[in-house]
Amino acid sequence: MIPQETVNRILDSAQIVDVIGDFVTLKKRGANHIACCPFHNEKTPSFSVSASKGIYKCFGCGKSGTAVGFVMEHENMSYTEALKYLAKKYHIEVVEKEESAEEIAQRQRHESLMLVSEYAGKFFQDSLQTDEGRNIALQYFRSRGLEDETIRKYGLGWAPLSRRALSESARAAGYKEEFLIETGLSIKYDDGRLVDRFYDRVIFPIHSVSGRVIAFGGRTLKTDKSVAKYVNSPETEIYVKSRSLYGIYFAKNEISRQDRCILVEGYLDVLSMHQLGITNVVASSGTSLTVEQIRLIRKFTNNITIIYDGDGAGIKAALRGIGLVLKEGMNVKVVLLPDGQDPDDFAKRHTLEEVRDHIAQNEQDFINFKTDLLLDEAGNDPIQRAKLINDIADTIALIPDAVVRAVYVRSSAAKFEIEERILADRVSKTRTEILMADEKQKERERQRAAGSYRQSSPQDGSDVPPPMPDDYYPEEYGEPVPDAPPVVQPLQHEGPIVINEPYLAPCEKELLGFILEEGCSELQFDVDSKYYVEGEQVNVAEFIDGTLADDDADFVNQSYRKVYDEYFRMYDEGLTQQQMQTRLLNSMDPEIAAVAKELLIEKYQITVKNYEQSLTAVSTRLVQFIPKTLLAYHCKKVEMILKDLTARLAAEQDPDRQVEILAQISDYNRARTRLNNELGRV
Repeated sequence: MIPQETVNRILDSAQIVDVIGDFVTLKKRGANHIACCPFHNEKTPSFSVSASKGIYKCFGCGKSGTAVGFVMEHENMSYTEALKYLAKKYHIEVVEKEESAEEIAQRQRHESLMLVSEYAGKFFQDSLQTDEGRNIALQYFRSRGLEDETIRKYGLGWAPLSRRALSESARAAGYKEEFLIETGLSIKYDDGRLVDRFYDRVIFPIHSVSGRVIAFGGRTLKTDKSVAKYVNSPETEIYVKSRSLYGIYFAKNEISRQDRCILVEGYLDVLSMHQLGITNVVASSGTSLTVEQIRLIRKFTNNITIIYDGDGAGIKAALRGIGLVLKEGMNVKVVLLPDGQDPDDFAKRHTLEEVRDHIAQNEQDFINFKTDLLLDEAGNDPIQRAKLINDIADTIALIPDAVVRAVYVRSSAAKFEIEERILADRVSKTRTEILMADEKQKERERQRAAGSYRQSSPQDGSDVPPPMPDDYYPEEYGEPVPDAPPVVQPLQHEGPIVINEPYLAPCEKELLGFILEEGCSELQFDVDSKYYVEGEQVNVAEFIDGTLADDDADFVNQSYRKVYDEYFRMYDEGLTQQQMQTRLLNSMDPEIAAVAKELLIEKYQITVKNYEQSLTAVSTRLVQFIPKTLLAYHCKKVEMILKDLTARLAAEQDPDRQVEILAQISDYNRARTRLNNELGRV
């Protein structure tokens, strides 16, 4: 483990133009450097590097990050490997922190499992070249149209007829029995016999993203129905089926370059497509598509094209996959092949151009796919058509991006010739239900983890309504705001005011953005401003922090709060703004790094595109918008307190307490009026 002090030295020393310049020819343009993007093909440069901010951004494919992130992405390195690369470049000695005995044992165990798995992969490949392997397995692979180069590249192999061949070979080579059993390669009977899980089968190795063999799928060549067609590795410490994709190691670079992943079902589907020349293809193999698999794809692209068989099972699989992909915020299209054909068959019967043309001409977005699929069933029956429209609306509701939802609502309303508002209301209602259900499930999981889960509230036996989740701000996008559940349960006694986080998150995000971007910049208020103090200079970070402290206000969103606290911890150490930005972007806490990237790099895109030619100085924008955002933040807090008090008043039975709550409501109403008036003046 690299000590944090060394990590900080590396991050402070790394100059992004210098680092990226080792791989890409950069040209100076204004304050930045540009080049053709190394992550996708382009003729006009859209890859921009900001030396002052220490970040890069491609406006073509969307890739972005820091010097460390660039090395990780370009060289397929881990975070630690990228740090060591930069340390070597800048002549920084890395003395790794001594691991505990438990950490050493765990690391060695994990590596032992990997080594055993890789040994098995080599054993199966070598077995393919024996007389037995050539006569049975190699003949089968060739009968399926696979070329020798494809067989070699993807490590296809043969598990011998003998039930002890692998176990005995591995033991003779020095591999421990416990690791053979842990990886699922061997099975130990009660009488002590050690036998192979895989025997008399052709073998398809499953690789990790980094290219290491982590599991196997074995297919029988027998026609006996009593013999399972496939035997797969069990889940282990190194292999979790729901998080793995067949072919991802061989496809990831092309997925990133084309900014699209093609998803199929089986091993041979992947192999035949790759062999044909379409190499951005992966398969979920042996499991229905999972959220973890979708998130793995999302590391390389936001666009998925699902190609499944044109039969009933393929259609059902495609329908299942659509909802999961949309819910993860990705774009999905569907291609159905002629009935009776799978991608393996289709790739073997057509040329590369024919397959590409078929995909381009037949891929549909989910609305057209579901509409064409279900419209014939609905016919002219108005009830069935209404069900179809509601089904489409419920699918749109899965999309997290409000702008994308709005676009689909508009196009669907036109397609079905109904009022857009009617469809929008259905989408909004369903989205609220989805988000509340998700939040309720998360809360139950948190309570189970804490050992305090209960099904209902003590007051009335009904389910406790959850707060609205972070990603839903209907008022921000012009959507109707649904009737929110009470911020707190109705109480019979005085309790703490609980603020509903989503209503405050946009303001907190904006304030944190000001701090991360311009925290050390001085605020130059005019002499007639209420914020002007003669002879006193205050910067952005101190002004926001001081204002919040005066009002005893803390960020409610925990992610934003964590980044806020980390920023001011470094600020108190005397770090520069750029040093703080770099360390936040490269934080080993993924939550901090994700928020910093969202606020610094995504805003950088807007800055470069729109603000460079703006006539409004940065200092002018800061004194205009920071006080306004702080006032808006306080307004929203007061509004949430008023909702809370109103809910308490409705539940209160004691007349004296009702009078007290009414007095508080009156005070907060006056405060809201004052704040709104001041906000209007600002």
